[in-house]
Amino acid sequence: MRHRLLLLGGTGAALALARAIDATMPDLAMTTSLAGRTRDPVLPPGELRTGGFGGVDGLVRFIDERGITLLVNATHPFAATMSAHALEAQRETKVPLLRLLRPAWAKQPKDSWIPVPDVKGAADICRWLGKRIFLSLGAGDLAAFAGIAHPHFLVRLVDAPETMPLARYDLVTARGPFTLADERALIEQGGIDLIVTKNSGGAATYAKIEVARELGIPVVMIRRPEIALDPGSDMVESVEAALDWIADQTERSPRTGDRNATTGEKA
Repeated sequence: MRHRLLLLGGTGAALALARAIDATMPDLAMTTSLAGRTRDPVLPPGELRTGGFGGVDGLVRFIDERGITLLVNATHPFAATMSAHALEAQRETKVPLLRLLRPAWAKQPKDSWIPVPDVKGAADICRWLGKRIFLSLGAGDLAAFAGIAHPHFLVRLVDAPETMPLARYDLVTARGPFTLADERALIEQGGIDLIVTKNSGGAATYAKIEVARELGIPVVMIRRPEIALDPGSDMVESVEAALDWIADQTERSPRTGDRNATTGEKA
């Protein structure tokens, strides 16, 4: 039986994995799902679907209807809702699930981090600390800072939002990865004295953390959501390890009793 993989994407790691699968596993049918929040995303090879599934039920229905035999969640570390839906779908369908999750950034001795549990906690810090604040967040996070009038914000997004809830701000639209020189210039020219970011991990946006370390700028660091794993689900931290997991799974036949074991091959 030909295996069918559903890759929940939207990250650089997901794109790299899709490209690696396309180059090394031609017999694996792959569909990548993107949330559709970015207007001009870099598209992966293979079949593509865009937009939400309609909750857990919609994801389960897609898995059943398409005869999906492998599920890889390579979404952003803070995509908590999608990750929870993937786990629930795995519990219901028994399709093996892999979480590809890059390691979180680790605090270094010269880092000045202020850990907070969520975006609201970060906004609370900005009410009393920082005059020129670099918000390295997503567009959906900005509403939490709407009532904070005294600082001037520097906001960097991939796409310009339709509306901006902030009173005083500069907007930069750019797509990573970002170099150390570029981040240093952005932070120094902006007179930044506080950085707010999520602990996304990875190298693409880490340069701002290095610049903050060099310049002694405090960083409000939003902690990652808790990661849940169940029997039938695994987690790896690299594209290479994900490829190994997929290769191991494709050597097996669907397990007896699995919902997709009886869906049959579709043309």
